[in-house]
Amino acid sequence: MDRNVNKIVLAYSGGLDTSVILKWLQERYECDVIAYCADIGQGSEVEVVREKARAAGASKVFVEDLKEEFVRDFVFRAVKANAIYEGAYLLGTSIARPLIAKGQMGVASREGVDAVAHGATGKGNDQVRFEVTYYYFNPHITVIAPWRQWEFRSRDDLIRYAQERNIPVPVTKEKPYSSDRNLLHISFEGGILEDPWREPDDDMFVLTRSPEQAPDEPQYCEIDFENGIPVAINSERLSPARLLAKLNELGGTHGIGRMDIVENRYVGMKSRGVYETPGGTILHVAHRAVESITMDREVMHLRDSLIPKISELMYYGYWYSPEMEMMRKMVDETQRDVTGTVRLKLYKGNCAVVGRKSDKSLYHDEFATFEEDAIYQQEDADGFIKLNALRLRIRRMLGR
Repeated sequence: MDRNVNKIVLAYSGGLDTSVILKWLQERYECDVIAYCADIGQGSEVEVVREKARAAGASKVFVEDLKEEFVRDFVFRAVKANAIYEGAYLLGTSIARPLIAKGQMGVASREGVDAVAHGATGKGNDQVRFEVTYYYFNPHITVIAPWRQWEFRSRDDLIRYAQERNIPVPVTKEKPYSSDRNLLHISFEGGILEDPWREPDDDMFVLTRSPEQAPDEPQYCEIDFENGIPVAINSERLSPARLLAKLNELGGTHGIGRMDIVENRYVGMKSRGVYETPGGTILHVAHRAVESITMDREVMHLRDSLIPKISELMYYGYWYSPEMEMMRKMVDETQRDVTGTVRLKLYKGNCAVVGRKSDKSLYHDEFATFEEDAIYQQEDADGFIKLNALRLRIRRMLGR
């Protein structure tokens, strides 16, 4: 036990891990434990956090509404970068952790605490995401990671500990997978999902209907973008959080945004995760569509070449790194003219682009037409092709 730790602020969700951790920290360090919860769209879960934390003995409880900041400064920045980890994961958990840690460090500074703690396991990515952010805001902070220190080795151990101390938890042996929810997505992992061959039960899903149960009639919607940022749905301007919530409703109704993947964790092992990201999926498709008519080809290709690196940095937890700051500025530069409207058709799990328009469009039918035009002379292509084929012709003539 560190005798220099007299007050701790814990990133508290009210779930199994952090409920046990709150009590364990009190017993282990014999000091005040402050519970911090960032409301980033968990829904009804947040309503009971104060009560549960106080019942577990927290000296203070802070619940901070960060929904607008989460969508504006984190979700939309990922959308502008078209960030997708390993071609599938829209980073719903990854980009939430740095914001939670930032808010937690704000409380730590105001309350004069000696240490911060989190509920991430020693096998996952979240431990890095939390702690790298902690150290960014305070290089000297003491970090307590119970999963790397305590005697428990499984969630069964935690359930038993919680039952012995009358700590109510939402996870049981009959429903052992864990979930994490925010305005961008909900994730499921662990327990019965650790078998990558097993199909998830449909009653597990929260945000989306199955495509089979979705409406038999398609629904159309239009999304307006300004400088790469979505600002309106069907001409109704909405705040970032309200806009994403509305798209979650639309996408969920039509079974859009389910993803079942095996991903590579930062620590080196593979992990199976099931995700629901209805609004985020719609935004990604729509953003790509407005870029397609407003962004220069070479700028797009250069930005696209960096998507794996940007996504990797977000996934690993380096949101506040200098390399991320550099690439964020570059992405912002690419988005200056990404302004326009996209029309989408939502139907049975599919989100199809059926129209796009922009006052800054680089697409003009007089250039693209197969008919005669005054700008492009088809015979000019002869020299263009020969010059580009020159190195291939020389190689062939030399017998190589």
